[in-house]
Amino acid sequence: MSTPETGMADRYQRARGLFEHGEYQAAAQELSALVDASALEPPLHGTTELRLLLARSYYHSAQLNRAERVTRAILVDDPDEAYANLLLGRTLQRQGRQAEAKPHLAMADLLGGYGDGHRLPDPDDEAGERPGRA
Repeated sequence: MSTPETGMADRYQRARGLFEHGEYQAAAQELSALVDASALEPPLHGTTELRLLLARSYYHSAQLNRAERVTRAILVDDPDEAYANLLLGRTLQRQGRQAEAKPHLAMADLLGGYGDGHRLPDPDDEAGERPGRA
């Protein structure tokens, strides 16, 4: 029998599979529904990872206004989320908003340990995991 948590976990895995196969728009649709559902039924874990994957899906499918909106909301809840800062900075860059991107990229560098001459990871890289996460 499926519980709400199991159903959400299955839907999350499906959405993650869509993302990993480059089907970003379909992943964004599924993830958006999951974010909405998680507001009604608290998931087993926080929603930051879920919302970050949603923002990445929007970013990869060139839905930059939506990616910006989701990452800004994440940063309201967790201003120290390094990857959200990175993603917001890259999103703003793609929109040609370099000056607005700069502080977010600097914060990602500071919080994410991307300094010491290391290049900041680019959300355009096709890796399924975000940097620094197992």
